[in-house]
Formats: sequence, structure tokens, C-alpha cells
Amino acid sequence: MTDIVLHPAESLHGRLQRGRGCAARRAAGTPGTGELVYDCVVHDPRWDTLEDRGLYYARLICDLELGLGPLVAHLFDPVDHDDPDEDRTNLAVDVLARLVRLGRLEAAAPLRRYAREGGNWYAALAELVELDDPTLAEGLDEVAAARCDDHELAWLCGVDGAVTRKWAARHPRIAAARRPELRSHEPRPALSGRTDDDLAALARGHGEEVTAAILELGRRRSPLVLDLAEELLPGGAHDGPLCRAVRDLGARALPRAREWTAERRSYQDVGIDVLAAHGTELDAPPLLEALETCLAEEDWDLAGVPADGLGRLRSRRAIPPLLHAWEHSASSGLRVHVLGALTAIDPHVAEPYLLEALWDCEDGARRIAAGAVPLEGEARDRLRRLRHEDAEEPCVRSAASGRLVSGRR
Repeated sequence: MTDIVLHPAESLHGRLQRGRGCAARRAAGTPGTGELVYDCVVHDPRWDTLEDRGLYYARLICDLELGLGPLVAHLFDPVDHDDPDEDRTNLAVDVLARLVRLGRLEAAAPLRRYAREGGNWYAALAELVELDDPTLAEGLDEVAAARCDDHELAWLCGVDGAVTRKWAARHPRIAAARRPELRSHEPRPALSGRTDDDLAALARGHGEEVTAAILELGRRRSPLVLDLAEELLPGGAHDGPLCRAVRDLGARALPRAREWTAERRSYQDVGIDVLAAHGTELDAPPLLEALETCLAEEDWDLAGVPADGLGRLRSRRAIPPLLHAWEHSASSGLRVHVLGALTAIDPHVAEPYLLEALWDCEDGARRIAAGAVPLEGEARDRLRRLRHEDAEEPCVRSAASGRLVSGRR
């Protein structure tokens, strides 16, 4: 995948790339927006491929009454077979599927064709299965049965629906793939009878029981987890389970977490996690420092934790860096944390960002905004659209409905 080139955060192009609500809100009145939307879909601008953009760009295509030609040309560019790259087409496939959900049914034809012919055919198949319309998926069971291995088929057809039921009736392999035992994970080793010391010894060793031992110690909230963290972090393969076990200790981990952050240990990020979730006003300064460091270094994926903690503590000193993060972050996911923090700290300061977030690409931001935005003018109209649109995420529709029913300003 080619390097992502982000335009300045204050430009319309840059805001569209970042999935900002302010760009979508004003798109219809700005000449040239359509070409910028096409550019964003074709040159996927996401900081992380798990970030939401599909519904955001699909809505813009509908609202601006744009054609699908540039998206189709992108999918079927000769490079798709010469040098297949899933990341190159994932966003375009997602956008086409969202367009179908929004009523642009002509988007189904290129999606079906790409499932048959495209280099990233599996992503297109998965979207068509999720749409769960047997008419749109007609005949594609042959593609699934012929091209998917057993693991791919289990993930593709594992969710019960009209499409997978119809496919299973025609193909024994698909019927077998829908059995849940094919997707089950290996059971964890039984460690409930071991002592904490025994588990700590296992955690310091090697083999398949290491992760299970760490997680069992976390479940028991054993203080030995803290000693293991100091010995083993960062170490690689088992860092994730060990960090989770530390978090499982809750407030019991606070004294040690404060030491780790004050002494700037190599695993101080775990300490910040604990301070964010369980700290007191005493812990606001290190959380603020952590947030400012993340923003200065553009370490967007780590900035969400201190932002959450500062919001929980209602730290007004955090407002300026939070506003900076909102404007400049390349990660749309970070805006969810920022909006939640601003709303908790000062709802009045958060008001314009809550309104903007009703158009944001991230459903988490739209959900927060739907539950807290003042019911005035544009906001009420937008909430009605979010409540009634089938393509919208259920959590957002529910929040919008609850907000309109309650009638709170």
C-alpha cells in the first residue's frame, strides 16, 4: 500500500480525509467537494484500517448525488490483478456496500462483479453476505465454495441469515462451515487448582500455559501480577495478557502504577492505563503530561487513554490539548475519546463539537453527540435522520431516538 498523504487538518480535503463532521455538514455548499470525496475513497486516508469511513463517504456520495464511476474504475484497475493489495480496495468495497444500504441499489452490481473477478474478492463476498439479501448474493455461493478454504468459509458463513441458509441448502461444505464447532477456540488449560505462586512460575516460563496463567492471576486479582509486570514488561508475545491482568487489579494497582509513571519505566503506559481508570485528582498531572506527549509525538493511538482519564476526573486543564487533538488528530478514533472527555468536563465547551459530531465518521462520536447535543435547529433535524436511517448503527439510532423522545435541551 502506498504511503498515506494527509492534507492539512484545517483544509476541506484534510477534514474529509479525517472523517470530520464539519466537512460533511458543509459539503453540499462547497464546489469541488465531490472530487475530494472520490479521492478519499480511492486513496484510503485512514490512520488505522479499523477506523470508520464507509458510511461517512457513502452518505456524502448520496447527498452530493455523485456517480459511482470513479469507484468502479478504482476496483477494476489492472493493478488489482497485477499487484493484489487488500488495503487498496477495502474502503471502496465498504463504501459500495453502505451505498446499497442507503438505497443506491446500483452499487450492488459492481460489488457482485468484484466478488467474482476482483483481487480482494473475499471482502466483497463478506459484504454481500452481511447485506443478507439472497437476490444480491444469488450465484455467489459457487464462488464461496470454490475459492474459500475451510477457515475462510467458516468465518464467511458462520452468521445465520437468509443468504447463508440458502447457500447451505445447496452446498454441503457451506452447511458444514455454519456449524459453530468449526469456529470454536481451543479451551484454556484448567488452572483453577494451582496456587498463585505456581501460576507465577508458569508465567515466567514458556509454552501454551503462559497466557492462561497470567490471565488466571488477573482474574484472581493477585498482587503477584505487579511483580510479573516489572519483571517481564515489555517482552513481546505476552505483553497484552499481562497488561490486561494489571488492569484487572483495578485500584489495587494504583500505588505501583504511580511509581511506574513517576519513574518513567519502560512500561509506564500500563501505569497510565491504571491512573486513567482508577486515579484521583492527584493523578491528573501525569495524565495531562501523557496526553500532551502523545499529541506532540502524534502518537494518536495512545492518546485516548489519558483523554478518558482526564474526562473522568473532569480536569479543566485538559481542555486546550483536547481541543487541539480534535482539530489535528489523524486518527478519527481518538475523537470519540476527546468528545467524551469534553462532554464530561464542560458540556458548554463541548456543544459545538457535539453538533459537529452528528456528522462524524465514527459511530462512537455520533452516539455520544446524539445523547448530549442541545436540541436546537440543525441538531433536531439531524437526529431525526439518524433515528430513521436503516444504514445507521443501532447504538446511534437508539441514542438519537432516546434524545428526541426525552426532549431535554
